[in-house]
Amino acid sequence: MKIHIAKYLQKERGIWFILYAVLSSFCLYSCAFAFRKAFNVSTYEGLAYWNIDYKVWLITFQVVGYMTSKFLGIKYISEANPEKRAYTILFMMAIAMLSLFLFAITSPPYNIIFMYFNGLPLGMVWGLVFAYLEGRRCTEILGAGVSASFIFGSGLAKSIGKFVMVNWGVNEFWMPFVVALLFIAPLCLFLFLLNLLPPPDELDQKERTKRIPMNKKSRKDFFFSLSHGLILLIIAYMLLTAFREFRDNFMAEIWEKLGENDNSIFAYTETINALATFIVCGSVMFIKNNKKAMIINHLIIIFGIFLVGFSNIAFQYNIISSFWWMTLIGMGLYMGYVSFNSIFFERLIAAFRYVSNVGFLIYLADAFGYLASVSVLFYKQFGQRSTSWLHFFISSGYILSLFGSILMVASLLYFLKKLSFVEQRSIP
Repeated sequence: MKIHIAKYLQKERGIWFILYAVLSSFCLYSCAFAFRKAFNVSTYEGLAYWNIDYKVWLITFQVVGYMTSKFLGIKYISEANPEKRAYTILFMMAIAMLSLFLFAITSPPYNIIFMYFNGLPLGMVWGLVFAYLEGRRCTEILGAGVSASFIFGSGLAKSIGKFVMVNWGVNEFWMPFVVALLFIAPLCLFLFLLNLLPPPDELDQKERTKRIPMNKKSRKDFFFSLSHGLILLIIAYMLLTAFREFRDNFMAEIWEKLGENDNSIFAYTETINALATFIVCGSVMFIKNNKKAMIINHLIIIFGIFLVGFSNIAFQYNIISSFWWMTLIGMGLYMGYVSFNSIFFERLIAAFRYVSNVGFLIYLADAFGYLASVSVLFYKQFGQRSTSWLHFFISSGYILSLFGSILMVASLLYFLKKLSFVEQRSIP
């Protein structure tokens, strides 16, 4: 069966290839979220150590582990051997699951450290999965498809985590391991299917530029050739990541403050956001011109950031309900976040015809993005402790909307000017 599927995919590069790649990658990364996000649905109420909420400790240690992984990934993912991707993913997931087991059998607060070792391997998985999809004519639709798992997978993990506690009587400490246990078999199946994808063909390389591992020198040369624009993008992404992580990690507290106790609310809102993001980001595939696609990607992110601020205003003036406020906030947020993690850097590389790989840029941005996320957590805990999660979330949305928009407009102007200069130099 393996040989037949591989041969078919080698010949078929149309709609069935796209559906196969989207479904296998989407389902695989959705399974990965079960190893990372299920514990967020727990509130661990009443537990605090050194005047800091126990859950804040857990989230902080996991995010620090994830951030460490992103910094390591700047080198590791950009240099990764394609032939070892599947084995590496399995190894990373095994470490993450072992960490959840050790978390469950160790008493608090000593089990906090295991959340660091849970986040450390999981930070590598996205780059390894996306490496299967980059550099193709259909990368936008593939990237949008798998990135939708950010939204759906997180909501699904939380809903299942809540179900396991309420219906099976599993306590808050064992629940993350039990949820991960449920996803082992499907994760292995979808990894097997994704690993059968053939590499980009000659036409893919002609339209999107060849993708190769990058050594230290090539990474340095690439960054400094576009440094001013990349710095603007990284700062904008830091704002997006910090806001996205805050929303994702404390969604249970925010919904509780809003008076919503429906266990399935996480999956409802995030499924709507996943579909909307998939349609918007995936449609960029039909734009063949890389320069135009780069412009459209900027505009998508700017619109998404604007939607966050607009939704805040509409909610505070009682124009929309809390359900649609959280949904629209997530929709705008993920239009920017998903773009950065898949299609944005894909077309940036193609527009400048730079032989490289997307993993380097994604992990460079992600490393600083999670650094910002950790910083916001500490600021909330030590600088704004008396402020409720809800009010802090609303204020953060306004900051993202204002400064994120300015940064992205500046980035668009920079890259247009830089690309115009490159095009003029290439004219004989």
